[in-house]
Amino acid sequence: MDLLVRNVRVGERIVDVAIEGGRFARIGPDLDVDAARTVEAGGRLATPPLVDCHLHLDASLTAGKPRHNLSGTLIEGIHVWGELKESLTPDDVFERAQEIVRWSAAQGTLHIRAHADVSAKNEAPVRGLLRLRDELADLVTIQVTAFPQDGIYSDPRNEGLVERAIDLGVDCVGGIPHYEPTAELGLREVHRVFELAKRHNLRIDVHCDETDDPQSRFLEVMADDTVRHGLRGRVTASHCTAMGSYEPYYSSKLHGFLARSGINIVVNPYANSLIQGRLDPYPKRRGFAQLKELLAAGVNVSLGNDVIMDPWYPMGKADLVDAAHLALHFTYMSGLEEIPEMLRCATERGARTLGIEDEYGIEEGKPADLVIFDAPDPIEVIRLRAPRRWVIRRGRVIAETTPAQTTLLGEPVLFRGNPGSPGAPSCR
Repeated sequence: MDLLVRNVRVGERIVDVAIEGGRFARIGPDLDVDAARTVEAGGRLATPPLVDCHLHLDASLTAGKPRHNLSGTLIEGIHVWGELKESLTPDDVFERAQEIVRWSAAQGTLHIRAHADVSAKNEAPVRGLLRLRDELADLVTIQVTAFPQDGIYSDPRNEGLVERAIDLGVDCVGGIPHYEPTAELGLREVHRVFELAKRHNLRIDVHCDETDDPQSRFLEVMADDTVRHGLRGRVTASHCTAMGSYEPYYSSKLHGFLARSGINIVVNPYANSLIQGRLDPYPKRRGFAQLKELLAAGVNVSLGNDVIMDPWYPMGKADLVDAAHLALHFTYMSGLEEIPEMLRCATERGARTLGIEDEYGIEEGKPADLVIFDAPDPIEVIRLRAPRRWVIRRGRVIAETTPAQTTLLGEPVLFRGNPGSPGAPSCR
């Protein structure tokens, strides 16, 4: 065997995992095999890779260029980005995005859906990210979405730029209907996105209802188009923050419709925790999609980092476990069975959003991609925002983290849960 991971927790079992030829060869307790390299996991939890379902790699690491977003609002962020994007080059986009991909992979994110702003007339974002997707494929699997940041119909050139990005080879078609000048144009944009995606056999990922306006309801239109076009499982609505302002009757009706349609929802905790409700007097709205209620209704919900040190969000380090930890607080997912669900939103549910389930998971015969956390169970992973002790891609250890050690008066402080608590005893 090429690699043997001993005493690792997969699901509810402690097993050994043998890897050969980049795939999981054998999984079971006390395997009698030899390997070129052996990793002793000591009871730590292993999961399939983290999946970042929404990331603006083209804008990453541009905070302060050409100026800072002083109001902190979504609209000023769009204006600042608009002042910058026409001066970008594909090489600049590639270099900055490559750095974020390195951060992501080091922390266990091996699948990313990126959004390239195709309303930049110079095509730099889409060309830079398509190059990134192709050149870094051995490290991270990237899907590129053609995203018209300014809307398809706000500029007569933008529809052609979306079609040009499709010709260049993007994986998904995106949109932003609530940003169109009128509701009628927003509806037209949604329908056009579906037409293009179906014609070219592409997935759909739309920035939908990212506003505090309770009358912004393009999500129901997306769900209806998903059903009409027979695209169950291939459509994603990202952000959906207007849902945080919907009244209960409409929300419950919408949840059932979304579940029946098979649409995916992506929650982006970082920027939306700062942007939504920002202009409200107190009490302020949280402005998140109703993650807990959506899951209960049977809707697939996953997570994204969204923005990292850019005109919308000056912070971030591409850690999806941090994003899950933050989302837990804003969506009240603190129950004993709910905390592990947040890790699933960052892993298996993300794989479903990207449509990669067939090649995802710790199962014999599948690609040997996994993350071993410095924690024994999902609750401790989220509570501690546990380091990724080892990250394995196609059977090769690509990242290792030596956890920090804290001492108090010469004695180690481990921050582990008490015996018998939801967090299991510390790893070996």
